[in-house]
Amino acid sequence: MRKQFRGGLLLALAALIWGMAFSAQSEAGKHMGPFAFTAARSFITFFALLLFEAVGSRGRRQAQAVQAAPLSAYIKVGAPLGAVMFAASALQQLGLTIDPSAAKSGFITALYIVIVPILGLIFFRRRVGVQMWLGVALSLVGLALLCVKDGFTIGAGDLVTLACAVMFAVHIVAVDRFAGGLSAPRLCCVQFGFTGLLALIVALFTETVRFSDMLACWPSLLYVGVCSGAMGYTLQIAGQKYTEPTVASLILCLESVFAAVGGWLLLGQVLSAREMAGCAVMLAACVLAQLPEKRRAAVGR
Repeated sequence: MRKQFRGGLLLALAALIWGMAFSAQSEAGKHMGPFAFTAARSFITFFALLLFEAVGSRGRRQAQAVQAAPLSAYIKVGAPLGAVMFAASALQQLGLTIDPSAAKSGFITALYIVIVPILGLIFFRRRVGVQMWLGVALSLVGLALLCVKDGFTIGAGDLVTLACAVMFAVHIVAVDRFAGGLSAPRLCCVQFGFTGLLALIVALFTETVRFSDMLACWPSLLYVGVCSGAMGYTLQIAGQKYTEPTVASLILCLESVFAAVGGWLLLGQVLSAREMAGCAVMLAACVLAQLPEKRRAAVGR
């Protein structure tokens, strides 16, 4: 019980860190383009994970299976994961640049929880129960309440963030499918290295990259790079050692709640009654999607 409580606490802390990152990203969007920001935060995470791996590996022996995996194995998996992460991170930051509402971005991004099982059904024939489809329907209702404007229009920032949620869902499915047997911190390090490289290449061709812009938002960069990237990822891995996957997903759903709280406390952003109702419905959909379904009793029993 004590270990389960510890695991839940670590996951809740990770959700808090990630939720508050939306406010930091919103502020950084005032100084840097989305691709330059994605490159900077990814390289900070890359070097932070390198340092973490160097310090953490001292005095302990790595598992034989991990030691046997060559660098080429990490590049083979980490490169495509980095490309997907680049798309997800850049779309998220671009959405925040268009619409700087941290709360809305957090809740729309949380839709990956219901998108993941849909992708599993389409590509891997993993059946989805009625409860999951109900969660999908509720999430669409919440999304409409949150994003649909007067005249039944949806803002460009909302659509971009929704595309970000799809890419995060693709990333989750890909990690589950291809990352088995590899060291998670090392794979994450390779992944963020490729993410930063791709973002830098795009930024150099589409944006004006200035060091002065990075200095103008250095607190936000450090937070999303070290705290959200390296620390948040480490807390998630540590917490899931003591927590069942379904319970872990429920706790990590709190990321969207903390995003709204962070936008209110740090940025003074206030949601309308309609938008608050949309947030509540979407959170309920995310929670419902992760609750275990009751199985029918066998006939004759």
